[in-house]
Amino acid sequence: MNTLKERIQQLKEEKNAVILAHYYAPPEVQEIADYIGDSFYLSKLAVKLDNPVLVFCGVSFMGESAKLLNPEKTVLMPDASADCPMAHMVDKSVIDAARAQYDDLAVVCYVNSTAQIKSWSDVCVTSANAVKIVRRLPNQHILFIPDRNLGHFVAEQVPEKHFLYNEGYCPRHEFMSAEEIAALKEEHPAAQILVHPECNSAITAMADYIGSTSGIIHYAGEHTDCREFIIGTVSGVIYKLKESRPDAQFYFPKTRPSCQDMEQITLEQVAHVLETGENAVALPPETVSAQAKHTLEQMLKLAQ
Repeated sequence: MNTLKERIQQLKEEKNAVILAHYYAPPEVQEIADYIGDSFYLSKLAVKLDNPVLVFCGVSFMGESAKLLNPEKTVLMPDASADCPMAHMVDKSVIDAARAQYDDLAVVCYVNSTAQIKSWSDVCVTSANAVKIVRRLPNQHILFIPDRNLGHFVAEQVPEKHFLYNEGYCPRHEFMSAEEIAALKEEHPAAQILVHPECNSAITAMADYIGSTSGIIHYAGEHTDCREFIIGTVSGVIYKLKESRPDAQFYFPKTRPSCQDMEQITLEQVAHVLETGENAVALPPETVSAQAKHTLEQMLKLAQ
């Protein structure tokens, strides 16, 4: 009898499907994926792939973005309930008030957001490309939504522009303990601290490197001979970190930061959606889709 992994491979070939997994998905899911990456990499990749079926091992906004960029393809979500709290943390009144106050305003939307929120915006960004894109915008005034921590990080890199902030956040990064990071540094004084810009300011102030998930992996793998790292992001990243630096030690805060929604994705669910076609992502209403797709296309254009 076929193992589950063999069954997934067989179904994938039958359906001409490709499996995309975010770095925060469980290790066994990353292991069977054709491509593993952060939101920006997977967004770009989805447009280039010829496969008619994309199985997206991530949370709902990722599947939605993939569908917006590839409306003719079938995008399947192994777990339809996997969501991102921050993706909903914007009230349209915040955007309307900022637009009323500033004629020269760009609403810059973190890709970790719903299609509805993207449709209220001018351009999308990821943590990997936000600084580059904001610098390239002609606008002087920037409303950054939904994540205030990433917004403040970008503002520090682009001080020539005026920023307004929305009060959204990623619960995993926002409530990470600076005391636990400091305790790890005391225990491992030679370790470098690598953190995600979604972290709170007390943690980013301690960091040797601040960057996207892919940036953290790249930094540990390519930019330093250091063999000990304290990691300030979701622990699912350990799969790729160990792959890129098998000689290194990685330490996470005692209260291990985990994305419960991503971690609930299973191999059984991957096989099930390949078999049944269930949990296919539907496009939002036409007006929302058109504007949300435009913000994503602007991101891909400006990030080149």
